[in-house]
Amino acid sequence: MSKKNDFQNAADAYNRQDYETAYKLFLPLAEQGHAQAQSNLGWMYREGQGISQDEKEAVKWFRLSAEQDNEYAQCALGRHYEKGLGVTQDYTEAAKWYRLSAEQDNEYAQFNLGCHYEKGLGVTQNDKEAVKWYRLAAEQGYALAQFNLALKFANGQGVSEDDKEAVKWYRLSAEQGHAKAQYNLGCHYENGLGVTQDEKEAVKWYRLSAEQGHAKAQYNLGCHYENGLGVTQDEKEAVKWYRLAAEQGHASAQFKLGCMYAAGRGVPQDYKEACKWYRLSAEQDDKYAQFILGLMYEEGRGVPQYYKEAFKWYRLSAEQGFADGQCCLGEMYYEGEGVPHDYAEAIKWWKLAAEQGHEEAQYNLANNA
Repeated sequence: MSKKNDFQNAADAYNRQDYETAYKLFLPLAEQGHAQAQSNLGWMYREGQGISQDEKEAVKWFRLSAEQDNEYAQCALGRHYEKGLGVTQDYTEAAKWYRLSAEQDNEYAQFNLGCHYEKGLGVTQNDKEAVKWYRLAAEQGYALAQFNLALKFANGQGVSEDDKEAVKWYRLSAEQGHAKAQYNLGCHYENGLGVTQDEKEAVKWYRLSAEQGHAKAQYNLGCHYENGLGVTQDEKEAVKWYRLAAEQGHASAQFKLGCMYAAGRGVPQDYKEACKWYRLSAEQDDKYAQFILGLMYEEGRGVPQYYKEAFKWYRLSAEQGFADGQCCLGEMYYEGEGVPHDYAEAIKWWKLAAEQGHEEAQYNLANNA
């Protein structure tokens, strides 16, 4: 039987997931120098298919195949050097093998080589070279490369900034289901960047991304439902999407969900639940949540009234430059609530708020300075 037939029998066994048979058939071919059999054997060792997983053995077979110019083995060997799998991590070696594969038009290697140029891993950082390799992979339809190329056009890195080109590549990637591309395309439609502003189109792409669990898309979709932008206003739907994003730790979504509970919008009013979400957001340094949590402690809504806690959260918000927080912090210093009375500190914080046009702080200064 010819090597060609032997290889086909091995490939057939692999495709029907009879890995033990595939291994037995690939091994003698690989030992005889069959490049594709060597590459396939490397893959089987890497994935533990029909044999125990062994990264070092995978590298051995990938190298033998790569040295025969097998583009897939070269790309795989590059990955092993990049990740330090079965070999000492070596970005220079990774870039070397990715380049050899990329020059044979392997889109995965082209993308990975682009990433190395973008980050300066094993090569001198060079956005133009990154764009070159991303473009080659993108033109072959590789969604990750299309997304990265779009980012380059959006940010003007290695190419002139061009929102229309960014939209073109985001769309191609988004149509393949890339969640980040879908989200970014939604942002371009919402803000009219490279396309005519269209809230309905924004919602369409946010939804596709949100349904894949993308927290920022979930948050933006919640905002659109809350405000009736591109969809019929629906506060229950807004709460649904805010919650999904909030549960992933999205600070702004946590704050918005707190607001919905505090106001009883889309959910029954529940100050305790509101404070729960405000706190999670505030602990991530959201200045709005810090201010509102301070207010909840000052007024005893959803939490026991506690001026020291109110002061703590007002200060955190104020130190981020939030005028409402600065004004309330000044009032606590002035009244001696949660902190010893300090007239000079009160004036200091009122001035900072007043300089931002805060009317209450301006009034306080005019009547107490």
